Amino acid sequence: MEKSYQFVQDLAEMAGAIPSDSILSRTFYNGEDKAILFAFAAGQELSEHTASRPAILHFLQGEARLTLGGDEFHAQPGTWAHMPAQMAHSIYAQTPVIMLLYLV
Repeated sequence: MEKSYQFVQDLAEMAGAIPSDSILSRTFYNGEDKAILFAFAAGQELSEHTASRPAILHFLQGEARLTLGGDEFHAQPGTWAHMPAQMAHSIYAQTPVIMLLYLV
């Protein structure tokens, strides 16, 4: 019988060691929606860009500067943000960061 669910005990553990000088991304769910785990080294940045679908950002570990549209925020463990498709956004990791991106 095929499973109709996916279970991950510890998403941060799935990232493994955070790279010392880059950004790691792992797609761990790819259905109608998509879930991608990101691990950023301190000082790494996803420069301003847009997504073709609405998205949710959920920060699990670390601190980052998050820009949504023209607004800047301090992201930390527990920070959650929803953004519509085509909204310009960027992320700058101030410390090592683990973040989830949900494309919905």
